[in-house]
Amino acid sequence: MTDTTGNLLTEALACREAGLCVLPAIAAEKRPALRSWKEYRRHLPTEQQVRTWFAGAEAICIVAGAVSGNLEMLDFDGGGALYSPWAELIQGEAPGILDRLVIERSPSGGGHVVYRCEALIPGNQKLAQRVVDGKPVTLIETRGEGGLFLCDPSPGYDLQQGFLTALPVLSAAERDILIEAARALNEVSTAPGPAPALTDVSGRPGDDFSERGDVRAVLQKHGWTLVKPGENEYWRRPGKDRGWSATLKDRVFFCFTSGAPPFKEGTAYSPFSVYGLLEHGGDFARAASALRAEGYGADVPNQDDVDLSGILGVARAEEPAAPPTADPGPFSDDLLRVPGFVGEVMDYCLQTAPYPNPVMAFCGALSLQAFLAGRKVRDPGDNRTNVYLLGLAHSSAGKDWPRKVNTRILHGVGLAECLGERFASGEGVQDALFLTPSMLFQTDEIDGMLQSINKAKDARHEGIMSTLLTLYSASNSVFPMRRKAGKESPGVIDQPCLVIFGTAIPNHYYEALSERMLTNGFFARMVIIEAGQRGSGQEPSIRDVPLRVLETAQWWADYQPGEQRGNLLDIYPVPAVVEQSDEARRLLVEVRQEAEAEYAKAEVKNDSVGTTVWGRVSEQVRKLALIYAVSENYISPSISQAAIAWASRFIMHQTRRMLFMAFSHVAENPFHAECLKVIQKLRSAPEQQLSHQVLLKRMKIEAKSFRDLMSTLIQRGDVVELPVTTTGRPGLVYRLVGEVKEGVQGEGSTPQAGAQKVKDGEGRVKEGEGR
Repeated sequence: MTDTTGNLLTEALACREAGLCVLPAIAAEKRPALRSWKEYRRHLPTEQQVRTWFAGAEAICIVAGAVSGNLEMLDFDGGGALYSPWAELIQGEAPGILDRLVIERSPSGGGHVVYRCEALIPGNQKLAQRVVDGKPVTLIETRGEGGLFLCDPSPGYDLQQGFLTALPVLSAAERDILIEAARALNEVSTAPGPAPALTDVSGRPGDDFSERGDVRAVLQKHGWTLVKPGENEYWRRPGKDRGWSATLKDRVFFCFTSGAPPFKEGTAYSPFSVYGLLEHGGDFARAASALRAEGYGADVPNQDDVDLSGILGVARAEEPAAPPTADPGPFSDDLLRVPGFVGEVMDYCLQTAPYPNPVMAFCGALSLQAFLAGRKVRDPGDNRTNVYLLGLAHSSAGKDWPRKVNTRILHGVGLAECLGERFASGEGVQDALFLTPSMLFQTDEIDGMLQSINKAKDARHEGIMSTLLTLYSASNSVFPMRRKAGKESPGVIDQPCLVIFGTAIPNHYYEALSERMLTNGFFARMVIIEAGQRGSGQEPSIRDVPLRVLETAQWWADYQPGEQRGNLLDIYPVPAVVEQSDEARRLLVEVRQEAEAEYAKAEVKNDSVGTTVWGRVSEQVRKLALIYAVSENYISPSISQAAIAWASRFIMHQTRRMLFMAFSHVAENPFHAECLKVIQKLRSAPEQQLSHQVLLKRMKIEAKSFRDLMSTLIQRGDVVELPVTTTGRPGLVYRLVGEVKEGVQGEGSTPQAGAQKVKDGEGRVKEGEGR
């Protein structure tokens, strides 16, 4: 095709007709030629918009993801250096797929491979990298949900095979083959670290196994299959009959699939880590002992005769403290989008807020929909929409605006009496729900309430916790009101719906939690979402609530499902059942099984927090999927595959983040709290290290207590002490080594010994040894 304006318009109209979201583009900047294009991540432009835009456009781009029918593009950069190896892998594993794909050449000499998928696709992902001039360079990546790409007939782009207006639709399994083949070509991974250099550890069995142990036999014993031998071996996970799941090169096992527990996607493992995870469920201390019994490790006299760790109150050097799960990081933008009412309320909130905060806007909109549908819908398992949402953000980051938006909407539809603000007491919450059985409580600084519960000497604050726990589980049953001595029973609340939208400062919230709260079910019932840094502000504007939002809210306010029994329907409601599609039910089974597997691993480790949290995952997914369904279509809702896919990704992510943060912040006693503070300060420092002087200042404790604290952390294996020299004067630097990446925990996780440059806490370079 030639790159004339006429051809651009013709192609743009044809693409739109084929269900693709096309936008005009600025070729040199590879971006849409529009002031804002976020709305087109959710819906196609009109034909008239396309005609107007492309009357003078210079290039065309396509928005990937659900808006274009689950379109995904594989982008081959670096002159297409990895395209031929990738195509060879595809042809050998699944002949015929390549011939169906749409392929175009890009101006850089690379290429695009474009297709649609039956299943939802994730956001943009980097699949394969290579080190060039000492830096990792991405050679294969995707454009998925929330992404876009320029295409033919834009200048420099040329279709080589197929047509963008006739994209093939791949099954999820076929897409996996394409993605895994690209990941298999990745040359940059996080290799397991060398052994700790705190003491003489040359006899450690884990290091010895990593040097000479038969890791292939361990993998094959647990169902892994060697698909392609050679210098870079390709391995396939259990339960899969084609494709690849990991590579083994230079005794580093690199997993690039998300469906191979206990291994994590995009993570490298030493042979000892593979052995410890598969043979001993992640208990690396037990794994080390078992290997020593098999003859691995040097003969170290009396090393295992007596274990003094319990007496000394510190962990053994072979068992450094590590989070029970890897940190999944912040939520991706696509997880904060729900179609329909939730998205519309969120958009209005972001358009009018002085400081738009997507996380807070999402929490506010989701809680509003959950409240409106309370006592009115349920899924086939009788799950309800009552949720406890908590948005975490720092001060002045826009936590209050979503509450104001919700209040304005509920006032507009006559439901202002259903709003609550503070939990004065457990009895007060009960009394409020007795009068109004469905309520939305919006409260700031929820960490203050938790601290009050922890420090209270009477039962008043304890009663709040007990009431919240019981109300949550009574949403599909009845809640008996508390009975006072000498008085008649006040009765029950039938199917109460309490929705909480709380906000707090991140560190304050986690530090306010006690170990008991983590295991009594309160923590597991919370859906916790953390906002990142505060974004740029905008000039506030006065805008009416969109009419569509008010009409939908009014519909919910007036909606009364079930048989008509006059006023009794308000007291004893009969919620409508929102059915699930066959594919949705299948996905729910998979989610439940994945959560059960994580629960079992936590159970093996006697991890009471893990069992409590993972035990609620399936229920949380079902609740959020129900909210997704009624938001998407309130007139005729149905729980679809898309609803389950979104809810499961959302809950799995936030569950892992909750567990990671709880491990990092929740202390068992005051001394443990000081230990956690040290680890937090080192974790946030450059290269996870600080000088003695800087760390002492930041801890704000006396020198003797600081020395005792650091001595304990060093003995536990959480911190290493490094001698350095600055301007001729000796000094010390502390570096975090106890927190290790998933898969490289246990033995072999600290820096190499040897002289090298070390930065202190202020960023100055020091010459040091023993790092």
